[in-house]
Amino acid sequence: MVILVLVAAPIAMLNELNHVAVLLVLSGSDFLTTFSLDQVQASVPLFLNLHEHGVFIAQIFWGLWLFPMGYLIFKSNFLPKALGILMIIGGFGYLVDSFVYFIFPNFDVTFSEFTFLGELLLPLWLMFKGVNHEQWEKYALKST
Repeated sequence: MVILVLVAAPIAMLNELNHVAVLLVLSGSDFLTTFSLDQVQASVPLFLNLHEHGVFIAQIFWGLWLFPMGYLIFKSNFLPKALGILMIIGGFGYLVDSFVYFIFPNFDVTFSEFTFLGELLLPLWLMFKGVNHEQWEKYALKST
């Protein structure tokens, strides 16, 4: 799980350079004087499209890391099993989005808009409900 996150994070961060490139192009810097106005304006959608492609590449790893996370939540007795199932469903949503985007680029439905619920509910559950203390203590006593 950690390896998948460690792969996804640099991809996502490097992908943000496309946004920086848009800002540089639109800043009117001196090095852009060799380009015509049409060329400068045409490069902005290029960088924005590259950013979109990069997001879908990073989503592959975002989806993959949700599988072990969901499995661990499901197998633990500290959190509801439904949260683990929702995390796994969210992982499928990200993977389906990525593969559909690259196979059918004109298909405009994103499944992760409907499958992200586990990622939303997990932090809310931890903030307001927390872990099951009885199960946590049983595990702590068992492991000592």
